[in-house]
Amino acid sequence: MQKLNINGKIHQVDVDDDTPLLWVLRDVLDMTGTKYGCGMALCGACTVHVEGRAIRSCVLPVSAAAGKKITTIEGVSASKVGKAVQSAWAAHDVPQCGYCQSGQIMSATSLLAQNNAPTDADIDAAMSGNLCRCGTYNRIRAAIHDAAQNIGPKS
Repeated sequence: MQKLNINGKIHQVDVDDDTPLLWVLRDVLDMTGTKYGCGMALCGACTVHVEGRAIRSCVLPVSAAAGKKITTIEGVSASKVGKAVQSAWAAHDVPQCGYCQSGQIMSATSLLAQNNAPTDADIDAAMSGNLCRCGTYNRIRAAIHDAAQNIGPKS
């Protein structure tokens, strides 16, 4: 039995310790916003936050996430940064097919929570593990810059 703190709510799940967090989110808790892409932490579709850091949930054993603060796409808008990123995504019409976008948003939010004035190089480095088959990278970068301006300086 694992105890998970997801989006501020405690969940008890009865799964094997080595079950990837992604499958617990999707199959056990029916939180399907986090997507399965490659299963090898290469595409970023499964990105969630664990203790504020962008983590690939497809390779993270649930036992490694137990007792830690987990944020998924369903809860990212609870933060000022997450809300700003989601607003910028809509304003810049970032999604085309949308499949990768929850992972993109989670990585962008993690970046801006740590660096609220990123350069293009900072954005490229932070987002390099998130693939978009539709090729919306320019809109992603523009949306991140827009969100950074809307969150303002850290206090």
